[in-house]
Amino acid sequence: MILAPSILAADLSRLGEQIQAVERGGAGWIHVDVMDGHFVPNISMGPVVVEACRRVTKLPIDAHLMIENAEKYLDAFVDAGATSVSVHVEALTHLQRAVAHLRERGVSPGVVLNPSTPTGALSEILPEVDYVLVMSVNPGFSYQKLLAPTLDKLRRLKREIAERGLRVRLQVDGGVNPANIKSVVEAGAEIVVVGAAAFAAGDPEQAVRGLIGAAK
Repeated sequence: MILAPSILAADLSRLGEQIQAVERGGAGWIHVDVMDGHFVPNISMGPVVVEACRRVTKLPIDAHLMIENAEKYLDAFVDAGATSVSVHVEALTHLQRAVAHLRERGVSPGVVLNPSTPTGALSEILPEVDYVLVMSVNPGFSYQKLLAPTLDKLRRLKREIAERGLRVRLQVDGGVNPANIKSVVEAGAEIVVVGAAAFAAGDPEQAVRGLIGAAK
């Protein structure tokens, strides 16, 4: 299990310090939630923040693009230092083109499903991606409760990936905490994004250690 703290919940005035704290705690990735105020009802951060993260960590940086016209900005995030980039099935008309471009640029491509989007939307693109991000909340804000149907969705996707003989990892984002992280991992999540659970308590290093322990 790879734990990927989302800096959306971090204290941005101490971003470098907080990234280094979760890294010491055992985080495997740094997750950057990118929002444009159109595709989701919030505005967050862009390539310049990814670039700032890259300067303070060698961990993989995962950019989750919750934006319209994401294909216009792929190169900017790759150039800023993102290791993986995920785009929403719901936001792109030419999804395959975006995934292929990310692959050509040498980063790991992922696709994202909102809670109400059926897994069938992935049927054609699934063999071409490295990971699928299953949103376990409606995207846009931190501090939401994990939606229970997410676990069934993860199990179905895990089964389909196995049946098709694919090497695709499952990622979950939204509402994960020490009380439910084990269930999320048991359902099939291999990459787990955490926000408030990592940063809200004030000691990100210990919070990350606790989450990793709770997942076992």
